[in-house]
Amino acid sequence: MSSMQFHLSALASAISLAFSVSQANAQTAATVEPESPVKTLEEVTVSADWLGAPTPEAAKKHPGARTVVTSQELTESGARTVEDALRTVPGVRVLDESGTGILPNIGVRGLNPLRSEQVLVLVDGMPITLAPYGQTGLSLFPLTLNTVETIDVARGGVAVHYGPNNVGGVINFVTKRIPRKTAITAKETLSVADNGRVLTDTYLRAGGFVSDRLGLQAQANVIDGNAERDHSATTVNNLMLDADWFVTDNADIKAGLQYYKTENEMPGALTPQSYEQDRDQSTRPLDRFDGDTLRGHLVYNQYFDNGAELSWSNFAHRSNRQFFFGNASNADTPSTLEMSSPRGFWVYGSEPRFTFDIDGAIKQKIAIGARYMREEVDYVVDSRNVATNAYAVTRDWRFENDAVAAYVSDTFSLLDDKLKITPGIRHEKVDLTYRNNLTGAETSNPTRDWLPGVDIGYQVNDALFLFANFHKSLRPVQFTQITFGGDLAAERAKNYEAGIRLSPTRNVDAGLTAFRFDFDNKIEFVSATAGFRNLGEARHQGIEAELAWRPKQVRGLEFKTAYTYVDTEQLSGQFEGNELPLAPHHQVNLQTNYRSGAWNWNVNGLYQSAAFSDGANTVAENASGSVGKIPSYSVWNAQVTRDFSWNSTKMKAGLAINNLFDRDYYFRGVDFSQGRMPAPGRAALVTLQMDM
Repeated sequence: MSSMQFHLSALASAISLAFSVSQANAQTAATVEPESPVKTLEEVTVSADWLGAPTPEAAKKHPGARTVVTSQELTESGARTVEDALRTVPGVRVLDESGTGILPNIGVRGLNPLRSEQVLVLVDGMPITLAPYGQTGLSLFPLTLNTVETIDVARGGVAVHYGPNNVGGVINFVTKRIPRKTAITAKETLSVADNGRVLTDTYLRAGGFVSDRLGLQAQANVIDGNAERDHSATTVNNLMLDADWFVTDNADIKAGLQYYKTENEMPGALTPQSYEQDRDQSTRPLDRFDGDTLRGHLVYNQYFDNGAELSWSNFAHRSNRQFFFGNASNADTPSTLEMSSPRGFWVYGSEPRFTFDIDGAIKQKIAIGARYMREEVDYVVDSRNVATNAYAVTRDWRFENDAVAAYVSDTFSLLDDKLKITPGIRHEKVDLTYRNNLTGAETSNPTRDWLPGVDIGYQVNDALFLFANFHKSLRPVQFTQITFGGDLAAERAKNYEAGIRLSPTRNVDAGLTAFRFDFDNKIEFVSATAGFRNLGEARHQGIEAELAWRPKQVRGLEFKTAYTYVDTEQLSGQFEGNELPLAPHHQVNLQTNYRSGAWNWNVNGLYQSAAFSDGANTVAENASGSVGKIPSYSVWNAQVTRDFSWNSTKMKAGLAINNLFDRDYYFRGVDFSQGRMPAPGRAALVTLQMDM
């Protein structure tokens, strides 16, 4: 606990300093014209970004399937991890690799969730992937949920405006904004497992406008303790600093700086025999994970009198992550080597975007943008002999990438703005290079492609909205895939989506979406000697149905349900005709929320049908548990929340039970840890929040 107290003391000092500055300038801030900076900030959110404001109201007008998880839902649904937070989103599946929430694996509409490789994950519109082009896997997830205000999930094609690796759409985690008035938040969450192990989650925040044009904010989140399983000690320190500077009435600068560090023991996967003996045990004492990242972004926005906007985003990060693991694939077999895979990343990106309107017989909004990104990765694998302590480096690779993109879209507004059609096109130019520092071998892989798209949204009347879209997307050849040499083509997919949203009364909202992904050139691993080849075509198709009902007879009561059906098929290659791995056919999301005065009651549940763990569609489980059909499961969370005041300070207390019925369920292991990966069991969450 001494380490945690040290970090908390340092972080609290930083927040105290920000609060002191805010207090000293409170009188100046009070004289501000209330609309000037706030209105400018709002226009940045609505106009400059293709998705628009991250609100449920804006999502209803989006020409595609989109769900916004609000701050209130995050607070009142027992959500401590990304898995909890996304559990109510149709078509989204999250697998928790660590048991503590630090390494979520996210899949959308039957896409493989492992390492979240096939969905574009953003924080405040900036990619958090370690190498967004060359290594799309999120093997470091530098985010803590307490810093998040809303989660914006746009499923389907958005390739024109957001670039590659978005077959599964975009998930944008929007962090807490700087408040107009000085505010402090302190929050403590205790997660207590059935076996008594405790994980603490401490959050502090202070921010506000220190003058009429400058806003500052500091956030600190420290997670420390153990999950229910053995060998699961976890420490996370997340510090975020934000600034909003309204340079003039028509220009502003937004800046952010984050330092994130995590050190974790990894309990790892279990064989079926070990799982049945005790699913809370760990048989992989050498497995652990460390990571840290320093990230920054700077966005300049300029607004012109004719309604045009210029936005110039810049972002960079320097990151390190390292897995330690034994060399035995069978979790019950002692390892003779302690392996390690340190990775170093340096990434920089710059993206200017200009939007302007053309008023005429047909209203148009044109967006023109470009992006440059530089990626550098040091990729090492080493080992230490457990008996002799002898050390060896088995891989020492260097990867570099220069990516340049340009795009344009034009939104036509017809029929009194009821019908909006947005055609667009994007060009991607990606140059990956590889050098083996041990052998001197070098190779490269270029990608050039045009990504067209079109979005159509039609507001038939107040109750009915129709939409359809088509996008071509790609996932570039990955760094590790070019180490074998040979000419590989990027994975490409065509995304189709069509749907309807209906609100027949003020108390009912419904939606139905049909989708299809057609993959071409899927890259598959052949063998250790042959490497990777473009072998596969594949298809994903299905429907999503959503319904929300707020009965008039009971004020404050709301029921939400969603059903997702996914059908997948491998259309070529060795396993032609089989289903794709980790793609369950059926998913059901359920949520009931009742708000009465200061009290809120929430129950939410998820059902996932069975899925295959491999392309061969193996049904029988092998001895290690690395392959075999994954059983279906359901899991429920429940939370009661109460708002109250204490000495004129706003307080919020919550009690939640996650995995209410203590269901045992699992998925198959990730990377080096193969076998049954137990999902988190039942845990009680006690939360107390103070807002000043």
